[in-house]
Amino acid sequence: MSVHASPQPGGAGRPVTIADLQAYADAGEKFAMLTAYDFTSAAILDEAGIPVILVGDSLGMVVLGHDSTVPVTMDEMIHHTRAVRRGARRALVVGDLPFGSYQASLEEGLVNGMRVLKEAGANAVKLEGHHPELTRRLVAAGVPVMGHLGLTPQSVNQLGGYKVQGRGEEAADRLVAQARELEAAGAFSLVLESVPSDVGRRVAEVLRIPVIGIGAGPDTDGQVLVFHDFLGMTGGHLPRFVKQYANLRGEIVAAAKAYSAEVASGDYPGPEHQY
Repeated sequence: MSVHASPQPGGAGRPVTIADLQAYADAGEKFAMLTAYDFTSAAILDEAGIPVILVGDSLGMVVLGHDSTVPVTMDEMIHHTRAVRRGARRALVVGDLPFGSYQASLEEGLVNGMRVLKEAGANAVKLEGHHPELTRRLVAAGVPVMGHLGLTPQSVNQLGGYKVQGRGEEAADRLVAQARELEAAGAFSLVLESVPSDVGRRVAEVLRIPVIGIGAGPDTDGQVLVFHDFLGMTGGHLPRFVKQYANLRGEIVAAAKAYSAEVASGDYPGPEHQY
């Protein structure tokens, strides 16, 4: 990897494209991706220069309160992706295809993939699991595809929970082979989730397209975290790979308590807050 600082993808003021991400990978320059689910958070990340924003179906858990991503609907993904698109003027916006939107048939997956671009305004879709034929069909139809291997949360019931994937030589070899097939099918990048670091390194070494890790070690081309996790807004147990860059949950609780106390005491609204 280059040790020199590089400009943000896309150049000053220009929207980021999938070609920019490939150029980053080719140059050995790492980049960040974060999730967003609404206009305000997307606008903030765009202002911060985050080059890729993922509207993940993780919104089912951190926004809608479900126990997994499985209940998220296609209409909910369209709704949230539209809001993010309004806030992100420069970042590359990727929208997840949720569970049930592509498993029934290639045709259904093709239609729903096009919806994410046509109705929601995303630049690309993310597709969980090993689906080379659907990837090929989407790309042929003009829909850029970001793959997703390793731990695929939509398959949590089949996987038996949120477990590290790719352990052992056979499992690692299978994952590498699947990654190669997705690249051959036309995927422009690949998210690799919850795998041993040596497996993350192997996949990044064999693929030319950018590999974006989340719990896949330091050797991938990029990293992604969930908005609420990296800002310290999520309660309870967090995966080992999460680093919290702020403690907004604590600050919000403290602010809400201060506001409530001032309302109760009559200190708010003060003279400066009155007309």
